[in-house]
Amino acid sequence: MSLKEEVENILMKDPAARSRAEVFLCYPGFHAILIYRVAHQLWETKSKFWRVVARSISQFGRFLTGIEIHPGAKIGSRLFIDHGLGVVIGETAEIGDDCVLYQGVTLGAQAAARMGALSRDTKRHPTLGNSVVVGSGAQILGGFVVGNNVQVASGSILLKEVPDDCIVVGVPGRVIFREGVRVSDPVPDIEAEAIKCLRDKLAKLEKQIERNQTVPMFEPTLTGVKRPSGGNLVHNGNVVHIGQGASAGTASSDAVDIFLHGAGI
Repeated sequence: MSLKEEVENILMKDPAARSRAEVFLCYPGFHAILIYRVAHQLWETKSKFWRVVARSISQFGRFLTGIEIHPGAKIGSRLFIDHGLGVVIGETAEIGDDCVLYQGVTLGAQAAARMGALSRDTKRHPTLGNSVVVGSGAQILGGFVVGNNVQVASGSILLKEVPDDCIVVGVPGRVIFREGVRVSDPVPDIEAEAIKCLRDKLAKLEKQIERNQTVPMFEPTLTGVKRPSGGNLVHNGNVVHIGQGASAGTASSDAVDIFLHGAGI
């Protein structure tokens, strides 16, 4: 692939890119790919000496760009690494043509493959097909195949093979759309469910406190504190309304609902 084609690919895919000079000077993903191309050629010689040189070149690229690409990885044409910081591409990873990786993406190995020298010559990292888009912070772990035209949502952790034309979401990643048709229920939001459970429990506790106000309770013996017939405490002439919070429970719950919906939870 020519240098010009790499630059034109970024100009086409990134609306923030204004000129070829800007891409050449200011895009770490572009720099990382150039450095990888050189290192990969040396790695393919299979010479121990040149492989050490290849690793050294890759290490320089890592310091320069914040992107770690092992020279043994196989990368097709027109890969666009957007922003790029924290991207890791392992030794046996393979990437097809016209793929896009965002910052923080890991193409790594699963725990079972991390056995040192015993797993050295095995397929440990994923293979991406053509036109795959991997969102920021996503991890694809294992030596399986991700098909063509697959989109992996930001923050997902993908641990198994995915067919063509799918959208993957969640931890662990699962297919929710295939060929434009939903094949799975929406991913539940565990944090939202926890907040709702806490809200419901708080409402029940407020009602229980309100009911218990009619039950004789332990009378405080502190000086200046007494309980009148209304059930509220009086301290130095100031009335402390015990049941005041319970009456506001409905408004509080409504506010929580508004927050949850407004936050997209």
